This record gives sequence, structure tokens and C-alpha cells, in this order.
Amino acid sequence: MLKAALIGLGGMGRGHFQQYRRLMSEEAGVELVALCDIDVEKLKGKSSGMNIDFGESKNDYGMYRLYTDIDDMLEREKELDYVDIVLPTYLHAEATIKALNKGLHVLCEKPMARSSVECEQMIAAAKKNNKKLMIAQCLRFWPEYEVLKEYVEKGTLGRVLAGNFYRGGVTPKWSYQNWLLQKDKSGGVLLDQHVHDVDMINWLFGKPQYVSTLGIVAIKGSGFDIISTQYKYPDNKVISAQDDWMLNGEYGFKMTFRVTFEKGSLVFDDGQLLAHVDGGKSFRPDYSQDMGYYREIKYFINCIANDLPIEICPPESTADSIRIAVAEMRSAEADGQPQKIESFI
Repeated sequence: MLKAALIGLGGMGRGHFQQYRRLMSEEAGVELVALCDIDVEKLKGKSSGMNIDFGESKNDYGMYRLYTDIDDMLEREKELDYVDIVLPTYLHAEATIKALNKGLHVLCEKPMARSSVECEQMIAAAKKNNKKLMIAQCLRFWPEYEVLKEYVEKGTLGRVLAGNFYRGGVTPKWSYQNWLLQKDKSGGVLLDQHVHDVDMINWLFGKPQYVSTLGIVAIKGSGFDIISTQYKYPDNKVISAQDDWMLNGEYGFKMTFRVTFEKGSLVFDDGQLLAHVDGGKSFRPDYSQDMGYYREIKYFINCIANDLPIEICPPESTADSIRIAVAEMRSAEADGQPQKIESFI
């Protein structure tokens, strides 16, 4: 039985907690034993906002050992196998490296880090300590996106001609001390929210030759709040992605994709995936109904328990996603001038 600790109980941390409750009820080989958050009110069960509904708004953490300091928890919890880090982006690298150096495996929430240098430091720490590191890029485990990956790899509908990826929603005003709307801590919409689609494009097609991005700063100090990127590939397929977290009022949250193949298309919209076949009837492919958050944690547990390599979401690949995102940031700051992706140091 693996013993785990969850570090960070904000909106996404609460989402991870719900998945652990389910996994433990299913006897999936993990026991969540400790929780850590600097905010005492969260340890008392107070909920923070989120653009995704994880169900219960208040949680009872009475059966877990509770900490407000990471160092204290890592020192006291001698039997931990791994930690699940769901902290603000600017703390990812520091917390991950601390845990790895304590001999623990690490599942860290996306984005991997604020820079490629921090990503490389995290990877180096994992290798030095011979421990597993995985970044929770949940779309790689999201059933509808898994179907897309399969169609791309197998050429089910022929080669890809074009693809558009979109996500958008309300401005995230709910974060602890408003860190999400501080560019130096979150990276703005580009690094916090758009990075999901950056990572998906990287997973599906690999690193592009260069990117061209337009962005606008609508909230002072937040970084870009609306962005649009074009990705250049050698075969000239037309790939683009947009993100906008200024869609307030009753908009809520939405993520979509539309990928055109030689013989049809896959379209994911309003929570429904449809395959459209040239000359045939549209249909809904079969796929799991479980959320990506549940499936990514279950996958990581299995990799630790059976000493398997992290193949779906290796840290080297997610580090490439950060390199792409950083190039997009440079392009947006240069009024859309194309930017090449930096190489691995």
C-alpha cells in the first residue's frame, strides 16, 4: 500500500483530494495520510473557488495528519512513498526538488514550472535520486483527447490537415492572495490555462518549428489574459490555439477542439466528441467516462507500485511544453514575431 501526502488544498488540490477518496474506496493501492497547506482555514475544510465543479464545497480532513509547513511534513512523515504537489506555479520547482531529495516520488500539478531552467532542475533531481516525476497534464488522460491521440497516431482518418484548440472562461479571482493574476507567479493565462493546449499540441504533433502568438493584457500585472497562437510544422498543417479568461458573467468554462483529417474530422464541443467521416454517418467513439484527474493519479500510482516508466507523461516531454509556451510568451511580447523553440540544455 503506497502512502501519499497532498500538498496544496486550493481549488485543484480539492479536486485531487476527491480523486483520492474514490481511489481509496476502490482499494486502488494508495492511502492518503497527510495534507499540507499554509492556509489554516483550508485545513479546516474551507473551499476556494474554481472554474470546474468537483462536487462538495466543504471537506472534512479530520482523519488526516495536517501540516502548514512542507519542511515539517517531509521531516515527520517517514513512511511516505510520494507527494502530490498542487501548489501555485511559482512553488512547483522548489517543492518538487525538496521532495525528490527526501527520496520521494513526485506528482506535480501543471504547469511544470515557470521556466525551462526550473524544469531541467526538477528532471535532474529526479534522476539523481532515482525517483519518478510526473507532471499532471491531465488532458493526456482525458478520454476525449485520448481518442484524438489514437486517431492521429493510427491514421484512422488519414493524416492531419488542421487543428484548432480552445479554452476559455471567467477570470480566476479566487486564488490564495490572488497569485493567479500575478504574472511573476502564474505566468498569466498563457502559462496557467493555455498550457493545457500547448501540451496537447506537443503530445500530438511534437515541437513545432516556430510559434507566432498575439496577446492582450486586460488586467494590470496579470500577464497576457487573451492569447492566440499559430504553430508551424514542416508538413504545413494548420494548427492554432486560443485562450481567454476574460469571459465573465455566466459564461462559465469551456474547452473544445476541432481536428481535420484527410478523410473526416474529430470535434469535441459542449462535452461531446463526434467523429465525422467523409461520405458516412457521424458517430460518437467509445471512451471512458472517468475524468482525467482520476485517471492520471491512478496511472502514477500504478507506475510506482510496479516500477514502470512514466511513458504517457514523461517530465522531459512536459518540459518541452514549457519551452513552447515560453516561445509563445516571447512572440506575444514581440507583437507576434515568430519564435523558435529553445533546445534542451
